[in-house]
Amino acid sequence: MLELARAVSQWAHGFKSAVIFLFNTGEEEGLNGAHSFITQNLSSQHPWSKSIRLAIDLEAMGIGGKSGIFQAGPNPWAIENFALAAKYPSGHVIAQDLFASGAIKSATDFQVYKEIAGLSGLDFAYTDNSAVYHTKNDKLELLKSGSLQHLGENMLAFLLQIASSPDLSGVQRTKDEGISASSSAIYYDILGMYMVLYHQGFANMLHNSVALQSLLIWSTSLLMGGYPAAVSLMLSCLSIILMWIFSLSFSLLSAFLLPLLSTSPVPYIANPWLVIGLFAAPALLGALTGQHLGFLILQMYLSNEYSKRKQLSPLTQSTLIKLEAERWLYKAGSMQWLILLVIGNYYRIGSSYLALVWLVPPAFSYGFLEATLTPARFPKPLKLATLLFGLSVPIVVSAGVFIRLVGTIIGMVVRFDRNPGSTPEWMANVIIAVFIALVISLTMVYLLSYVHLSGAKKSIVLAALVLFGLSLAAVLSGIAPPFTEDTARAVNVVHVVDATISKQEQPDSYVSFFSTTPGKLTKEVEQIGGGFTCGRDKVVDLVTFSVKYGCWSYDNTEGGWSKTDIPTLLVINDGKGDKRITEVSLDTKSSTRWVLAVNTEYIEDFKLEENSEELIPLDDKSSVDGWHIIQFSGGKNSPTRFDMTLVWANSTQIAHDEGSQKNQQPLLKLRTDMDRLTPKAEKVLMTLPPWCSLFAKSTLPHTLAFLRDLPVEF
Repeated sequence: MLELARAVSQWAHGFKSAVIFLFNTGEEEGLNGAHSFITQNLSSQHPWSKSIRLAIDLEAMGIGGKSGIFQAGPNPWAIENFALAAKYPSGHVIAQDLFASGAIKSATDFQVYKEIAGLSGLDFAYTDNSAVYHTKNDKLELLKSGSLQHLGENMLAFLLQIASSPDLSGVQRTKDEGISASSSAIYYDILGMYMVLYHQGFANMLHNSVALQSLLIWSTSLLMGGYPAAVSLMLSCLSIILMWIFSLSFSLLSAFLLPLLSTSPVPYIANPWLVIGLFAAPALLGALTGQHLGFLILQMYLSNEYSKRKQLSPLTQSTLIKLEAERWLYKAGSMQWLILLVIGNYYRIGSSYLALVWLVPPAFSYGFLEATLTPARFPKPLKLATLLFGLSVPIVVSAGVFIRLVGTIIGMVVRFDRNPGSTPEWMANVIIAVFIALVISLTMVYLLSYVHLSGAKKSIVLAALVLFGLSLAAVLSGIAPPFTEDTARAVNVVHVVDATISKQEQPDSYVSFFSTTPGKLTKEVEQIGGGFTCGRDKVVDLVTFSVKYGCWSYDNTEGGWSKTDIPTLLVINDGKGDKRITEVSLDTKSSTRWVLAVNTEYIEDFKLEENSEELIPLDDKSSVDGWHIIQFSGGKNSPTRFDMTLVWANSTQIAHDEGSQKNQQPLLKLRTDMDRLTPKAEKVLMTLPPWCSLFAKSTLPHTLAFLRDLPVEF
């Protein structure tokens, strides 16, 4: 950004609008920097925030590769100008659809600009090598200079374009003017050299036109072919269904087997190419198996139909049956994409452009090259030219985005388990296996139609089996280790002092070792030593998440902390009138980074103050899983004493039922963090295996954490 500011300043004399470079802090703590700059009715709001017309957010989900657009709009003006100005445009509406669907559990500053301020704009992110993102291995040397150059050249050209444009002043906030759904942009780049962009309104007309023409052609074909054609279509569509079923089954079988055979259930993190052999090869084998079964069923039906034609010799009849079955399978691939196009267009999903490019070129090549209307109406074999001509366009358009999506999913597996031990070890494999199987089934449907008569069937089966065997051998032998020093397993080492109500007599002190990467920690603990026990017997509630599987050690954990560090939660006033209100004093001692959870089952509202300064006002509070979470992170001079006013949901007294599940949950849960190494934690960190790297997120504790709570029946 500094280099962009320097470069932009050389051209500022021609600008019609100013460019503000905003360096945000507190993004990981809850988008605090963006909120502070943009939020209305706060004394800290910057006066410039009201003059902004467009927001561009530079994000990262990795540390390299192309910086591509994964959110754009609502006003399409920004993406239109980016497509015109950028030298090497990169971006796919598919990423935007995935992000909007909630499949990616994350948020960026762009959400604040878009949803609170009503601004339009663009959100960029790196996605390569995302496995090391947010770990100690997130090193500058892993960031390729070409990635920075790519972003810099695109952004400089884009900023010069929009800052010099007289139209920018007319771009209104969405709060001031409504943006129609038909004007939203559909965009995707082709090989990073050119960006295709059009509006949803045009997409509706184009997709409807293609769908109607396709349905008209199919209807005419079925009317001319009669009952046999309708049955043939149904059976060829059955082959597609079988292809999906077998492809998913074979790929999922590999996903479930890996945790049983390998020391790590995700052995492909450091070597993403392994997924080709471990998942893509079984998926391809399954797709071929399923479609071949459909081919045989269709062939049986056609054989019965051709048997009625007495004028044909048995040899000619057998050949024609195979040829017609082959062509019906090819046409069924078009039907598959036609159905996806209709569904995507109905729900106005921008990613449905993929269905368009996988439907039209193959169908056009089939009609243009195959010359099906011969005098004798005899089918001919599919030509290789049909496949090359029909698949070249969709492969060029979509191959890049599929590869990048697989890479991003693999990278996210490192931090897949938000609550360590809460998800099965095979779950991450299943997600990757399903995605790859779907891609194989969708994109190979035309090619596999050709395989049945090409003589390449045995070669493909053998190649898939060999590839799977070699990949599995590389995993089991250790030739391709699951983690390396650069691409490591994400772990956390926390010295926990548990002073909750159940441990109030004597605080419970231990070192907790856990990982957000699926898999047991047996191998790691063997190298660390230090009396660690691993399992699910000890659930550690760290307020923002729970460690349901981890390792812990009580050996030599008394040093490095004192009882004066333990935070306090004291009730200073409890009024039990028509509306019960409780006042609590919170002292985090020397900790300036803490997390507090409020039980919304009992508390409907609350206020947080520091020296009578209202930090959180009384207002309706939202919650997640019955808890409202407050995160606080300040500098060394930040306050440590706070006052809370709790407004109860009702004045009903809590029943004294020791067996009640509700009474087992506290009213408040507090975790205070200290960036301090105790002797035991330091020893563990020094013996940490080289394939492990500390994971750092705002919701994670520092190396020393204190737990405290306030029971419902205080």
